[in-house]
Amino acid sequence: MPFQRVQLEKLSHTVVQQIELLILRGILRPGERLPSERDLAERLGVSRPSLRDAVAELQDRGLLKTRAGAGIYVSEALGSAFSAALVDLFADHDEALFDYIDFRRDMEAMAAERAARLGSETDLMVINTVFSKMEAAHDKRDPADEAHLDAEFHLSIIEASHNIIMLHMMRAMFDLLRRGVFYNRQMMFRQRATRDDLLDQHRAINAGLQARDPVTARAAVEAHMDFVKSTLHDLKRVERNEAIAQLRYEHAQDL
Repeated sequence: MPFQRVQLEKLSHTVVQQIELLILRGILRPGERLPSERDLAERLGVSRPSLRDAVAELQDRGLLKTRAGAGIYVSEALGSAFSAALVDLFADHDEALFDYIDFRRDMEAMAAERAARLGSETDLMVINTVFSKMEAAHDKRDPADEAHLDAEFHLSIIEASHNIIMLHMMRAMFDLLRRGVFYNRQMMFRQRATRDDLLDQHRAINAGLQARDPVTARAAVEAHMDFVKSTLHDLKRVERNEAIAQLRYEHAQDL
């Protein structure tokens, strides 16, 4: 008969599975610090030796890292999908910048459509909360907070799409953006008129999602990313024109 004796599962294996799922679902993020060993053992209802066994296994598999005197962290390597050499190559060529924008446009439009259909009420509350923070940050003269929340808003939509492959892939893409590989996000928010346009575009995306209208949400994301691409194209042109103007000015001094 095809039956096998049932064996009790080790507590440490149960802990491993729980932390695995939290990382897989994007709840625990790369670089995030876990609670202290004592606190985490209490929350999980296991002994500290069982927790240590689980952490050791997750470390061996590259999912967790321990830092002496600092605690246990989700491995930052999980947020990196590109080699250092390729990242440097991206940074040196505008072609990569505009392909990056096109890729984001396609992926985020799909994510918005999925989020409008499949996102939970809590997902939509998170998105709306981030947008409300964007509105509050919009009135500040320094655009740093608004630029940071811009990325959080887009990531919250991707999380609400409930596709774990898309989630991890797009987090890696946004990590490049945070590191300024393609462009400085604050550059997009320097002009007041541009900031106003961007806020209106995010408002339209949020409205489509809150109404659970996949078509409107998708179209709003596409319009937003088209605007970003056009604006960056103009900014790049202005930079090139300024470089040429500087050469003319220097030459004029020598006449």
